[in-house]
Amino acid sequence: MGEGCRTVPLAGHVGFDSLPDQLVNRSVNHGFCFNILCVGETGLGKSTLMDTLFNTRFEGDPASHSQPGVQLKSSTYDLQESNVRLKLTIVGTVGFGDQINKEDSYKPIVEFIDTQFESYLQEELKIKRVLHSYHDSRIHACLYFIAPTGHSLKSLELVTMKKLDSKVNIIPIIAKSDAISKSELTKFKIKITSELVSNGVQIYQFPTDDESVAEINGTMNAHLPFAVIGSTEEMKIGNKMMKARQYPWGTVQVENETHCDFVKLREMLIRVNMEDLREQTHTRHYELYRLCKLEEMGFKDTDPDSKPFSLQETYEAKRNEFLGELQKKEEEMRQMFVQRVKEKEGELKEAEKELHEKFDRLKKLHQDEKKKVEDKKKLLDDEVNAFKQRKTAAELIQSQAQQAGGSQTLKRDKERKNSGFL
Repeated sequence: MGEGCRTVPLAGHVGFDSLPDQLVNRSVNHGFCFNILCVGETGLGKSTLMDTLFNTRFEGDPASHSQPGVQLKSSTYDLQESNVRLKLTIVGTVGFGDQINKEDSYKPIVEFIDTQFESYLQEELKIKRVLHSYHDSRIHACLYFIAPTGHSLKSLELVTMKKLDSKVNIIPIIAKSDAISKSELTKFKIKITSELVSNGVQIYQFPTDDESVAEINGTMNAHLPFAVIGSTEEMKIGNKMMKARQYPWGTVQVENETHCDFVKLREMLIRVNMEDLREQTHTRHYELYRLCKLEEMGFKDTDPDSKPFSLQETYEAKRNEFLGELQKKEEEMRQMFVQRVKEKEGELKEAEKELHEKFDRLKKLHQDEKKKVEDKKKLLDDEVNAFKQRKTAAELIQSQAQQAGGSQTLKRDKERKNSGFL
């Protein structure tokens, strides 16, 4: 109770003891959602186990081992049991562990989980929120499928779980556990638990703070990781039809707890702790993501003097900081623009100077060429005039010579005539 709060008795029935019933009715009418991430190498029976867990057949094509990278494939289904509706989302890691270089195989998974957190955070930060009808896609449980090698965890498995343990509830399971003997399986479980502890990997622990489930959850925590087998095939064993796998050496019953831990996984994941997984996702993993994101944005609970932060003051401070950075960038861009304009002006002036110099050189060259042409023209004119003068003189001499020849011919003719008369 808070300070100043008193406990007073009631004189009669009021009715608020029906609040749990109201809450149940509202939840049933609204429906529930649950999102499972299946991480593991191709061929470990992830899809088969999901079909077995929910007693149905989900659509899906078998994945090949030739994927160039890790791809996350999300499928959502509407299920109903009695009057309870469940929107189930199953996310598969297609191609996980199939590449030669597995160094970055975990990154697409981390990015996918962060993307779902970011979507929810953006919805929360909206002025007009619709969280009551928003489809929550945050991952509530991560089933990490471990290959039944019987030796130890691979480096890829340790690195991936270490990267995911602060973002999602990890439940490690040994897939296809009928591939190794009982004694090897027991040693393998101990080895896996030891390696997880020594490497600081935090897996999901079933809660023991609720007295109604403390005993069963405490017992089941000791059985982690669960060794499971999946099968959708039913066989008649005795007088009952049971899910089982048939081998030449015998039959493995999926729901027989002496054969595998499938029943334990179903009890813990669906029938006992589904709501706790949803709550842990919201109160622990999402809150951690939200805290980091808001701190990046400059929001804190207290200032350096341990006084409560005002959201308005924080917003104004961040806004002023942003405007200051914006003005600084604008000034830098302006200075850069001015500098580039000056550089361009200098380049243009230099180019203009070169053009003027080139023009002057061409003009002078043109004048020199013109003068040479004029000199040649004058010389040619002088030669033409001299030629004309010589031609005129020659014609004059020729004319005189012809006149002189004609006079002599007349004289000779006259002399002949005179001599004839005689």
